[in-house]
Amino acid sequence: MSMAQMIVFGWLGMALMMAILYSVARINKNAGIVDAGWATGLAILAVFYALVADGLAGRRVLLAALAGFWGLRLGSYLFFNRFVGKPEDSRYQALRRSWGDRAERNLFFFFQFQASWDVLFSLPFLAVVFNAKPTLDSWDILGALIWLIAVGGEVTADRQLARYRAQPENKGKTCNQGLWRYSRHPNYFFEWIHWFAYIFLAVGSPYGWLTLLGPVLMGVFLLKITGIPYTERQSLKSKGESYREYQRTTSAFIPWFPKKPAENPPS
Repeated sequence: MSMAQMIVFGWLGMALMMAILYSVARINKNAGIVDAGWATGLAILAVFYALVADGLAGRRVLLAALAGFWGLRLGSYLFFNRFVGKPEDSRYQALRRSWGDRAERNLFFFFQFQASWDVLFSLPFLAVVFNAKPTLDSWDILGALIWLIAVGGEVTADRQLARYRAQPENKGKTCNQGLWRYSRHPNYFFEWIHWFAYIFLAVGSPYGWLTLLGPVLMGVFLLKITGIPYTERQSLKSKGESYREYQRTTSAFIPWFPKKPAENPPS
């Protein structure tokens, strides 16, 4: 199957999946399921590409295992943390208010837009599965190691935050323990690092340049659009001056040693 055919079939599959998820969201009045669907969709595309491409079988299996696990883990995390038993995220509540009577129609197109983003973000996977180098080599090993470090860091950050929030005495407070002591968003940082793994897995591929889309697009989204800007606005609303102090002392993205706190930190 050619790359163009794989992209078309991939998009059709994602469009169908997002249409189904939109129906679930409409019934439950919670559009947060789209976030879980986006991550899971990338896992599905990675496995699909690995099955139908003609590159080295070992590398295709490696891609399916790495990207498949990453997408399913992130998708399940978002499903249980943003959808099951949870109120609709304030982002989607704001969209509903701004769209008014057109909210349901616009949300349908929003879900379909996410299907297109799935296909765009999956292009680095295509570069990997079309890598025809005859054997796995040191570049593949390096890519797998980067993946392991990145996903391990992301899982650790998520678990540390969940443990902190589970303690009643921490309600309304800012988590600054573990990885969160060195970065205000260590989960986002390791998510970004994860996309570099596919650059090394695609060394030698005629489409290797496509892998640059992963860290570039994810970096823009995390730093400028839906990641850090939105999360920090919400944290300032809920935590106030204590979060401002956290902003002052802690790196926003790349983990680094924290600055000394103010002499009279806010309570």
